[in-house]
Amino acid sequence: MQAATTQAVQAIQGITETIQRIDEIASGIAASVEEQGAATAEIARNVQQAALGTQEVSSTVADITHAAQETGRGAGSVVASADEVAGRMASLNVEIERFFERIQSA
Repeated sequence: MQAATTQAVQAIQGITETIQRIDEIASGIAASVEEQGAATAEIARNVQQAALGTQEVSSTVADITHAAQETGRGAGSVVASADEVAGRMASLNVEIERFFERIQSA
């Protein structure tokens, strides 16, 4: 009877040790799952920040494109005005030469 009791106690101790090991393993798994959840949340935040950054860059590129188009139109106007001034200067030079010719011939 005593031998049977000793075996039962040893079996219970073995079961208790096994349960403790299982508990340690389960705790380790739970900690790993928690860390993975935190890492996943961080990745999600980073992806969201990257998406916002991409939107800002796209908006800035659109603004720059619009500004470049406006600058191009403005440059075209300046060239047209410069051509007009050059034409008027040429006409003025012709008129001045005629004026001096009239003065000299009078």
